[in-house]
Amino acid sequence: MTKKTSEQLAWLIRRHAVEMTHLSGGSHIGAIMSVADIVAVLYSDVINYKADEPKWEGRDRFILSKGHAGASIYAALAESGFFPVEELKTHYQNGSRLSGHVSHHLPGVDFSTGSLGHGLSVGVGMAYALKKSGKKEKVFVVLGDGECDEGSVWEAALFANHFRVNNIIAIVDHNHMQSLDFNENTLEIENFGEKWKAFGWNVIEINGNIHDELKAAFAKAKIFGEKDAHKPTVIIANTIKGCGVSFMQNDILWHYRFPHKGWEYDGAVTELHQSRPTGVEDPYTPNGIENPVMPTDKDDIGNDHTFSYTWGTSYPEQMRRVEATPGEGGREHYINNEKK
Repeated sequence: MTKKTSEQLAWLIRRHAVEMTHLSGGSHIGAIMSVADIVAVLYSDVINYKADEPKWEGRDRFILSKGHAGASIYAALAESGFFPVEELKTHYQNGSRLSGHVSHHLPGVDFSTGSLGHGLSVGVGMAYALKKSGKKEKVFVVLGDGECDEGSVWEAALFANHFRVNNIIAIVDHNHMQSLDFNENTLEIENFGEKWKAFGWNVIEINGNIHDELKAAFAKAKIFGEKDAHKPTVIIANTIKGCGVSFMQNDILWHYRFPHKGWEYDGAVTELHQSRPTGVEDPYTPNGIENPVMPTDKDDIGNDHTFSYTWGTSYPEQMRRVEATPGEGGREHYINNEKK
C-alpha cells in the first residue's frame, strides 16, 4: 500500500466519516472532522508503526482518548493498511469490530476508549513503563478539550511531571465546543495553556487544522523529550469543530447528528469534493453527486443550536414559586422567557 500524504489522509478520514456515520446513523461527526488533521499528520509523518505487525515492540503507542471520535482512527488505520478499507462500511453495525467508540479488538488500537478522562492516565503509565525499561518509543495521546474537565486528566498530568515522563506527547483537540455548548459556557477552562504550564508541562499552542504547524509542533515536542528530561509535552491544537464542511463548522448540532439522506449528505460530499487533494479517489462517490439536493429556507441550517442560546439563560431567574393551583404544580410557566 502506497503511503499517503497527511493532506490526502485527512481528506479520506473526513470522507469516510461522512459515509460511516451516514450508513450507521452514528454520531460525533463534528469531533471526527476537527481531529482529522491531527490524526492524519500522526499516521503520515510522526508515529512509528508496522501495519503488518500491529504489536511490533518498536512501535510508538497511540491512544485516542476522545473515543467518541473513533471513526477518525478507524479510517486512518484502514487507509494505512491495518485492515481492509471495505470494513469501514460496517461501522456501528451489529457484530462489527468497529464499535461506536474506539475498540482494542481492531489491529493497531492499543486501548479501548470512550469513557472520558482515562486515556492520558493509561498513556502516562505506558510511557513510564517504557522509560523504566530503557526503551525509546514514545506515547501519543489525543484528548478532547471538554474531556479536560475530568479530574483524572490532571492527576495524570501531575504524575507525568513528578516522574519526569518526558516520552509522552499529549495533543488536545481544542475545538472549543463540548456536549451541548461552547467550552466557556459549560465549564471555563481558559487560560488553558497556563494551566498545563502550572502542572509542569512544556506547552505548544498551534492551529491544529494546519498541517505545517502540526508537523513543526511534533518535531519541537520530540526535541523537548530528548533535551528536557524534566517535562512532558502537550500540544494545544486549536481546531474547528466540523472542519471541512461549512454547515457543520462550529455548530454543536453536529456533535450528535449524522448526515441524513438529502441535503445533509449531498452537501457534505459535494463540499468535500471541492477540496479533494490531487491523487485521492473517493471510494464511495468517485465523481461526486451529479445533482445534489440543496437545503431550502425551511431546513435547519445556519442556526445557533447551543444550549445557552436555545434554553435561555434567564429562565432560572424568572422561575418563581406561586401559590399552588390545580394542574400547574405551584409554578408559573415560561417558554422562551415569556410567561405562559
